[in-house]
Amino acid sequence: MGDMSRESTSVMVREGRVLSVDLFRGVIMFLLIGKVTGLYDLLAAPALDGTVVHALGLQFQHHPWHGLRLWDLGQPFFMFISGVAMVFSYEKRWERGESWGTMLGQALRRSFLLFALGWALYQVGSEAGGFKGAFLFDILPQLAFASLVAFLLIRRPARTQIGVALGLVVLTELLYRLWPVAGFDQPFTAGHNFGSWLDTALFGATSEECLVTFNMVPAAAFAILGVLAAGLLKSGRSQKKKLMSLVWTGLAGVALGLALDPLTPVVKRLCTSSFVILGGGLAFLSLALGYWLIDIMKFRKRSEFFVIVGMNPVFIYLFALSGGADWLHRIVAPFSMAFSGWMGEGPARILTSLAVWGLLWALTYWLYRRKIFIRI
Repeated sequence: MGDMSRESTSVMVREGRVLSVDLFRGVIMFLLIGKVTGLYDLLAAPALDGTVVHALGLQFQHHPWHGLRLWDLGQPFFMFISGVAMVFSYEKRWERGESWGTMLGQALRRSFLLFALGWALYQVGSEAGGFKGAFLFDILPQLAFASLVAFLLIRRPARTQIGVALGLVVLTELLYRLWPVAGFDQPFTAGHNFGSWLDTALFGATSEECLVTFNMVPAAAFAILGVLAAGLLKSGRSQKKKLMSLVWTGLAGVALGLALDPLTPVVKRLCTSSFVILGGGLAFLSLALGYWLIDIMKFRKRSEFFVIVGMNPVFIYLFALSGGADWLHRIVAPFSMAFSGWMGEGPARILTSLAVWGLLWALTYWLYRRKIFIRI
């Protein structure tokens, strides 16, 4: 699976590593693996309805349709930061004299591996008879497509990158608005839109969650936006100018996304144009916050908790979703439920999930301490 390398963190910093990228990626991946522990579902349990805990839990559930919750941003944010990290990774290799053709071959192999791993994870965890294209909703197959598109744009001018990202968004908008097939000509109605028609044509059905596999196309814009953000970070501008560029770009995206919402609703399940623009703006603002904290204010020690996860993101995701989290849960549950059962079943189960989450983090810490970084 890719390569396993042992390298000193201090060496990576001296080579110009932007630690805010690892922080951003680490926060997102830490939250993503938290889902596998079952914690978010426990917090959003109907029994807690009306409490602050329940309100928090709902933020870690996808919005049913028109609207936005924190959890809707997890996958777009990870694709965005992957686009940022790609630029730093490939540019270093080009600086060492590797050819574009060699890098293209590596990018193709990486995309194939991500796609295959996403399919394999679905096969491991899915139930028979489910929607056949459901594995395409996972972050790995979507990242496989997005990262390849982003790679082809890395050395292109910023205006070309912006043009392609905008083109993907406009293409999606036009297909949904202009698709003429009866029954699937309602652009933003669940089950009656272009994306649902495409899934019906390809797989003979649509998903129960009203997700569509065509999301892969507009979602690629997040990785391209990451390439643009990396261009800002690698530029010769002062840190203050880099920060302000990130902030103003982010604010513009948020403002435009919200302004479009009455015309094209923000729907994550369709990856509508307003969702891409709003999510992209929020991604820029989040990266700006991390850049200010880590690379300008130098709060590096305090961010190490998440940076550790950010240095082995795909590995811990694969481990958690391929049964690792369930295995840890079976080990922890007998002890945690025995020692905390006096609190009641609900709180005891929450503590169990927290313990599993902590052990997943501890695994990334174990790898980090031994300077083992597993990459795809």
